[in-house]
Amino acid sequence: MLLDWYQKPMKKVAPQTHSVKSISLVLVLMMALVGCSTSRSEGEIRVYDFGPAPLQAALAGPASLATLVLFEPQVSSALDGNAVLYRLAYADAQQLKPYAQARWSMPPAQLISQRLRQQLGLQRVVVAPGEGVGQFNLRLVLEEFSQVFDTPAASHGLVRLRVTLSQRNAGGEILLAQRSFVVQQPAPTPDAPGAVRALTVASDQLAVQIEAWLARP
Repeated sequence: MLLDWYQKPMKKVAPQTHSVKSISLVLVLMMALVGCSTSRSEGEIRVYDFGPAPLQAALAGPASLATLVLFEPQVSSALDGNAVLYRLAYADAQQLKPYAQARWSMPPAQLISQRLRQQLGLQRVVVAPGEGVGQFNLRLVLEEFSQVFDTPAASHGLVRLRVTLSQRNAGGEILLAQRSFVVQQPAPTPDAPGAVRALTVASDQLAVQIEAWLARP
C-alpha cells in the first residue's frame, strides 16, 4: 500500500501565473501613464508676464503732474508676436530665434506699456488715446526686446526703446524731447525662464528711467 502510494503520480501544482501577470500588467500601465504625463509636461507651452507691479507703483498716491497721453509702442514685425526671443551673439547676432515652449501672455510692447503706465501713474494721470485729453503725448518705439547670449552659458536681457515727448496745443503738437533708452540685465539662467526674469527686471528699470527723464525741468 505504501509502495502503491509512492507510485501514484503526484498532481502538479500550477504556479500562480495569473496574479503575477496581473501585477505586471498594472505596472506596465502605470509606467505608460507616467510616460504620457511626462511627455505632456515636457511639451507644454509656458506663458509668462511681468508679474505683480513693483510695490511703489501699487501704492501710488494722488496725481500731482500734468495728464499724459501714453501711446502703444510701435514695433517691427519680429517683435509683434508673443514669442520669447533670443539671439546668439557669439554665432549669429543678426538672427532672432523664438523659444519653442515659452510665450508672453501678450505682445512685449503691451507688457511694457502696461508697466510704464503703472510707473508714470505714481505722479500723474496717464490715459490712452481716446480716453481723455492730456497736455503731453508720449510715443514709444520698441526696437529690441530679447535675450542675448554672449556665450552658451552667459546671457542678458536687452530692451531698447525710443521715446518721444510732445506737447499739445491749438495748432497740433510741439516736439519737446526724444531719447533712446537701452537697459541690459544679466539673465540668471541660460534658458527661457532666465530670459523672462532678465527682461522683466530690465523693463522695470526702463520705466523708472523714463519717469526720471520726464521729471527733469
